[in-house]
Amino acid sequence: MQAGITVSAAELPEVLLHVAVVRPVFLWGAPGIGKSSLVRAFAESLGLECVTLLGTQLAPEDLIGVPQIVDGRSRFAPPVAIARDEPYCLFLDELNASSAEVQKAFYSLILDRRIGEYELPEGSVVIGAGNRATDNALARPMASALVNRLVHVHLRASASDWLQWAGTAGIHPWVLEYLRNRPDHLWTAPPKIEEPFSTPRSWHMLSDALHSYGDGVSDETLRVLAFGTLSAAHASMFRAYVKTVRHAFGLDAVLKGETGWPAAPEDRDLLYFLAETFRARLIKELAADKASANPAARQLAHRGKALLVELAEISLEIAQLVIASDDDGRPVLPTWFLVEVSRDLPRLVAARA
Repeated sequence: MQAGITVSAAELPEVLLHVAVVRPVFLWGAPGIGKSSLVRAFAESLGLECVTLLGTQLAPEDLIGVPQIVDGRSRFAPPVAIARDEPYCLFLDELNASSAEVQKAFYSLILDRRIGEYELPEGSVVIGAGNRATDNALARPMASALVNRLVHVHLRASASDWLQWAGTAGIHPWVLEYLRNRPDHLWTAPPKIEEPFSTPRSWHMLSDALHSYGDGVSDETLRVLAFGTLSAAHASMFRAYVKTVRHAFGLDAVLKGETGWPAAPEDRDLLYFLAETFRARLIKELAADKASANPAARQLAHRGKALLVELAEISLEIAQLVIASDDDGRPVLPTWFLVEVSRDLPRLVAARA
């Protein structure tokens, strides 16, 4: 299912509060962005127990129950996980990854809030969740009859929401500070092959592993952890960031002239990280119109051109990356700054051309 309109993690609780209490909701989203934890937190906020059923681990009889004879008549006894006396949140995780038979078994539970003779207690809520087929995840087509029984909400990964949560959740300082500098690295689209990729969940896993090892974790172990949890490009950049922390390198120090660009061949990953961070700083702080640029932005532009010259002396290719256009060929830096670069640094621009 394609996402027309999306909500962030911060916006989701209010949507669920007004919708899930009156109609069943299905939450769509990429793997690892926090769908399950958000549903559990919502249930907790209502004082409801969250009962999770995994669609991929269910057979139809797990929902319908087994027949029993009562007073000479047969009836189905619903499973204890569902048949509860007190209201609760029934969370149907990976619902769209279940078989067609299991999806059919959910129909009456989702629409009529009942299975056989058992009816969900008043005040219960039903929420489903699943990945999209475009995420290269296990997802089966959902029958139109089931689609039409649910209110569909699409969740997006929000770096600002996650960082706000992470600041009070014990996330490792290295992870937290890195993502504050590179919030665009919080999530990446799932790859088409079996390899790690960056999501809020994978950054959390990396944080847990770093806490387990402690600050004395070796660079080789850090390499294993980063490349075992993150997209390869992000893992390489994160290792370089940790190197800046450990060896007193940092973009601010370079900008202030307290240190230069790292030039040693063994520090090429660090140089690339600093250049990427430099690019992100320019994009963030340079005004689109030079006339509206404040003194700090003008100083950054002036210092930035000098640093581009120094960077090009070490690696012309990496210097070009700082001023490169995006993947669609559109400039990401202000036109006035690029004009000044082309005027003052013709070698850099000529090499790009």
